[in-house]
Amino acid sequence: MKNFRGRTLALIRDFSVSEQLFLYEKAKELKQKWLNKEDLDEFQIKDPVNIYIVFVEPSTRTKESFINAARFHKNAHVNIFDAEHSSFNKNESYVDTFNMLTSYGDYSIFIVRTRLEGVPRLLERKVGEFAHRHGIDKPAFINGGDGRHEHPTQELLDEFTFLEQNNFDNSYIKIALIGDLLHGRTVHSKVDGLKIFKNVEVDLIAPEEIQMPEHYVEKMKSNGFEVRKYFSIDEYLSSSNIARTWYFTRLQLERMGEDILEKEHVLRKAVTFRKDMIDKVKEGTKFYHPLPRPKINPEIPTFLDELSLNGWETQARNGFWIRVVLLSMLGGAITMECDEPEKTPMEEDEYEFIIPAQIVHGTKGVAKEGKRGIKPIENGTVIDHIAKGKSTEEVFNTVVKIRRILKLYDCDSADGIFKSADGSYKGYISLPDRYLTKKEIKKLAAIAPNTTVNIIKDASVKEKYRIKLPPKIYNFDEIRCKNENCITHPKNGENVGASFVRIGDKLVCEYCETPHEYSEIWVI
Repeated sequence: MKNFRGRTLALIRDFSVSEQLFLYEKAKELKQKWLNKEDLDEFQIKDPVNIYIVFVEPSTRTKESFINAARFHKNAHVNIFDAEHSSFNKNESYVDTFNMLTSYGDYSIFIVRTRLEGVPRLLERKVGEFAHRHGIDKPAFINGGDGRHEHPTQELLDEFTFLEQNNFDNSYIKIALIGDLLHGRTVHSKVDGLKIFKNVEVDLIAPEEIQMPEHYVEKMKSNGFEVRKYFSIDEYLSSSNIARTWYFTRLQLERMGEDILEKEHVLRKAVTFRKDMIDKVKEGTKFYHPLPRPKINPEIPTFLDELSLNGWETQARNGFWIRVVLLSMLGGAITMECDEPEKTPMEEDEYEFIIPAQIVHGTKGVAKEGKRGIKPIENGTVIDHIAKGKSTEEVFNTVVKIRRILKLYDCDSADGIFKSADGSYKGYISLPDRYLTKKEIKKLAAIAPNTTVNIIKDASVKEKYRIKLPPKIYNFDEIRCKNENCITHPKNGENVGASFVRIGDKLVCEYCETPHEYSEIWVI
């Protein structure tokens, strides 16, 4: 049996597809029993638990939905945390605040909503460590929305509603996502949330200025989704294959820069439904919206409220049952039968990206290069193939960056730019009597992957390594996430070190999931 106590839902993919489908099945059972006024005791959390509602960013629907879902559980002590009068206004860190709240009971579930991105993942790690140090049950964290990053519980109720519309057939869905796809965290969650369907087609409808970020589009495609783009509802309705599931999002003006706000009228017109469009919509179509709708110029005008297109009211009601079941799971009341063994993190060689290379006996990398201006060395390190194939300016800048970050300016050394036999350029640093540590080589791999490190002893190459982009980059003072709304960004004052994981040839922030080129993470 799989017990969900102590689990965190920071991203929708923190629950596997099978776990999500299990949750939807339980929500279906709860909803039917609730509407039939049957006994609901099986969904009640049995052991005492503290449920904290901590909304640092304003909310009505998500907050009230969670408050009512928490109060469903008779053994839960529900704490509504007043962020406006809290220690946050005394410049206390998130970690310190939640450490103390965790110590006020044996087990706690926190529902957290913030403007900063990556807070739930940070709390899962740091507060989990605090609980372990003090012998306290590891708390559970639920992301109630973090900036423009994700909103996984909204995604749960959305997917449940789509399944309900589909008579709980998850073989296929075609969905149109309409509105502010740039800032809308609910549509960002669909990149992974829609994976519960075996076949997925997604139509993205938004002007270019507020289209889905490209890294999310690429992720959809890598998930096997068929993706199309349209720049207005009018353009979409003139196409031949229109979805029966439409998901609208409001223009999030509070997150827009001045350059986008100046175009508000044009943007809104492109994603607002009109009366003259009704005849072009397929029979059986449902419109959804995470709400609230703007009271002036809503994307889904109020004349639609009485029509069969209205699916958003049922969608909103489903949030209660979904959140009751989620709390039941995290509170240990509902466990899942599971024949598969629990997955454990794979042990990964910390330096698997530093690859020993064949040594060709002779003076390659020493005398040969020395003849072109660098003095051969008897002992030390030669860094070769720096930024190979790049422009001479990029090669030079990379050489300078390596020297500055690794502090290779306090020793007798030389560097240069050379033209290879194939006509491409590369950089070269020669370090007499200086050997790089494994940590320095790891850092070098993150600064300039695909370089070669030669260890020279007695005028010949004794060790040679080709280095690739590391699977994870962290614990370096010189790295920073470029997203200013990330919890790790220095301007937010939380003293959280940046951490990146490699996905393809990109580095992605572990907290806010902003993608970076490897050259972008360094602050020098």
